[in-house]
Amino acid sequence: MHFMVFTDTFDAQVMCRFLARLVGHFDRKVHLIVDRHSAHRSKAVRAWLADHRDQVELHFLPSYSPELNPDELVNADLKRSLPHTHRARNQAELAAETRRFFHRRQRQPHIVRGYFGGPHTRYTLDENPMSF
Repeated sequence: MHFMVFTDTFDAQVMCRFLARLVGHFDRKVHLIVDRHSAHRSKAVRAWLADHRDQVELHFLPSYSPELNPDELVNADLKRSLPHTHRARNQAELAAETRRFFHRRQRQPHIVRGYFGGPHTRYTLDENPMSF
């Protein structure tokens, strides 16, 4: 599981920064399933992808299909896992709690696999996953 916690607005610049970090971890092409957020479809991201087509390829989910997006399961897990006894008092505390959550999940591959094993996200495990 690879992640990036950021406190600024999610835009094309953040997406390109994430993509650059992501491809740096692999020696083979990365196939990334994304929703149709404007940052994912922006000119800047398309230009970045064109320069890195041998390293990464985006696969877009159908319009408004949150049930197909494993990220939605990750987000729900994160919200359930945040401490209920100590609420973050500011953005920095929330970012730190979020990082702790993702670092824990990186050491729990059985839970991460579960994000992809549900009835609506199982397509990611198929040989040709993008056949909606």
